[in-house]
Order: sequence, then structure tokens, then C-alpha cells
Amino acid sequence: MALNFSCHAAVLNTHLHCKLDATLKKSLEKVRDLLIKNKVPSITTFPQKSLQKGNWVKLICGASFEDVVDIRNLSLVYTLAGVDCIDCAADGAVVNAVNEGINVAMTILPLRRPWVMISVNDDEDLHFRKAEFDPDDCPKDCTRPCEKICPANAIFKEGVINERCYGCGRCFPVCPYDKIKSMNYVRDASETSKLLERDDVDAIEIHTNGRQTDSFKELWSGLGDSVNHLRLVAVSLPYTGDSTVSMMTKMYSILKRDLCCLNLWQLDGRPMSGDIGRGATRECIAFALRLVSSKDKPPGFLQLAGGTNAHTVDGLRKHNLFQTATYENAERSMLSNSNALIGGIAYGGYARKIVGRILSCMESEGGLAHIESYPDLLLMAVIEALNLVGGVKSYTHKL
Repeated sequence: MALNFSCHAAVLNTHLHCKLDATLKKSLEKVRDLLIKNKVPSITTFPQKSLQKGNWVKLICGASFEDVVDIRNLSLVYTLAGVDCIDCAADGAVVNAVNEGINVAMTILPLRRPWVMISVNDDEDLHFRKAEFDPDDCPKDCTRPCEKICPANAIFKEGVINERCYGCGRCFPVCPYDKIKSMNYVRDASETSKLLERDDVDAIEIHTNGRQTDSFKELWSGLGDSVNHLRLVAVSLPYTGDSTVSMMTKMYSILKRDLCCLNLWQLDGRPMSGDIGRGATRECIAFALRLVSSKDKPPGFLQLAGGTNAHTVDGLRKHNLFQTATYENAERSMLSNSNALIGGIAYGGYARKIVGRILSCMESEGGLAHIESYPDLLLMAVIEALNLVGGVKSYTHKL
């Protein structure tokens, strides 16, 4: 009798599981319908075409952000929204999370696969640091402004959640007792080379301060033959005044001997500030204006970052920078791309913020989970992502 009961229970569980699967599939149809209406890039399109057209979009997960659950879900959502590239920390577990998110997205709809990029630095850099403090040193009467200002929800009474901190630095000046310190680090070239040799890593971004090239040259040389596997090499740098273009030229001369793919310059206007407000985007647009007007800049696509948000496209349009570059010969343009105006936009803090609000709802419903298991929340997240990405891609369906 017990055996019969067990069998009956198993049948009921299987039936319930099938019903849940059917409900989930039906709910995911709404997501698929939305993507089809928006004509999100199909599996037959390629990221390099977006650079050539000037509508490239990159998701920045964060060079120091290592929360693999959030990264997986962010990658899933923004793959569905049609980003061309997903930029993440140079860490094996993080790369795995990005690729898992991409793979799940492609089971929902057979979309074009975005490139996976890892970020490294050649010297101390704002993007490669973590906040740190000893919670036992905090006075009991402290109002803890650090918790309130942290955009990553990385600070609690127990201290900093290391994998969530991405080094924005907003907590440093607000600590009334100056207890929070910055822990800086530089990615190891040999470990980076191992990641670049994986078949699920397509690109690298080198963050540099743009003031000297010795450490840049050392890092590039240290990567060796691993760069031969890449589709894109990006260099992220801030505006350093009149010397910016000449330093870019020096860096390009270091790169070009071993450069077997496309190259891109990420114009880092106001680092890690896109989620702050409208004004944050002004610096990256000003940077773009200076570079576009320069006749001496080295070859490579130009892409905005640092302060990018929902107002960036309007700012580019205002200055006639948001337009498609024309190429008479597509194959030739793959090798000589210096005539492009702005290849595209990278979204970091703002992109994570608008989708992160929805991911936090999922967490409150029952702990950390996969967002595709919550199709209503997935739909909400995809709508947010489409509104952002669609501003660059000019999707046809209005949400």
C-alpha cells in the first residue's frame, strides 16, 4: 500500500511540475512576443555591424562587480534586449555567470549572441577597488550614511559585501569617522591570458589612466598570443586634456603590431556616475565632441561610457553625433574604422539600477533565484532594458 501511495504521489508531483512548466512557458510567450514586436537583433546579425552603424550597445556589469547571481540575471535580461556586448570582471566564475545568462536568454528566443568582454587594468584605477572597513570600529551611534548611499547595496552592519562592491567610492566621503578605506588591485596578466583563451570570451578592455604608457605596454606584452583569439580590443581612458589624442596614438602604436581584430576607444567621461542623474552624462558627451573633432586621433571606434544614462542619446542628437557612419566597403571598414563618428554607448550603473530594482523584488519573494522563473518580473525587466537599449537601436515598437 505504501508503494502505491508513493507511486501516486510521484505521479501527482510530475503532473504538478508539468502544469507549472506549461504556465511558465505561457508566461514567457509574452516576453517572446514583445521581443519580436521590437525586432530585437536576430541570430543572423553580428555585433561588429552595430559598431559600423553607430548603434552598438554594451552592458557594463562592472570591472569589480562579482555577484554572480545578479550578473547572470542582468546578462539574461540585456541579451534579450539586444545588447552587442557584455563587459564583466576578469574572473572565471563571473564569465561563467555571464555566459549562463546569455545561454538561457537564447533558449527563450534564438537571438544574436552578444560578445563577452573582460576588463583589466594596467595600473591603479577607480574601477578596480573595493571599499573596506572594520564594523567593530564603527561607533554605535553612527547613523551609517554609507549604507544609504551605496548604489550596490553592498554595505551592512557586518561590513562590506566584497562581491557586490564595484568601487564607486561614494561611501568614502560620507563616513563621519573616516573609517572606510579603498583597497586597490591590478588584474594579473597571466590569469587574464588564460581567460582570453576560452572560447566564450570574445573581447578585452584595458583600463588606463591615459597619462603614461609604460604599464600599458607591459600589460599588453604580458598577454602574449592570447590576444589572437579576440574579436575586439578596447581601451578605456579618461579625458586628460590636450595630451589625450597623443597618448591614444602612442597606445595604438603599442597595440597595432599584435592587433588582429577590431579596436575601440572607450571614452570614460565621469566614471561610475550614470545612475546619479541627468547631468552625469555631460562629461562623456563633451569628451566625444573633443575626439570627433580631432583629425589626429588613431584608428578605432569611439564608444561613450562614464555617466551614460537615459539622457545620453538626446545629448548626442543635440550635437549631431548620433548618426550612422557610412561605409562604401564593409570589409574595408573592418580594418580601417577611424572614420566612424560614435560607434555606440556603454551603460553601466544606470543599466544595473533600472533592472536591479526588479531583481530586488524577486529576492524579496523568496531568496536569490533565476529571473526566468518569475516571468512577470522578467517581462518588467525586459521592458526597462528595451527602453534603454532601444533608444540607441531605434526599435520600432513603442513600449
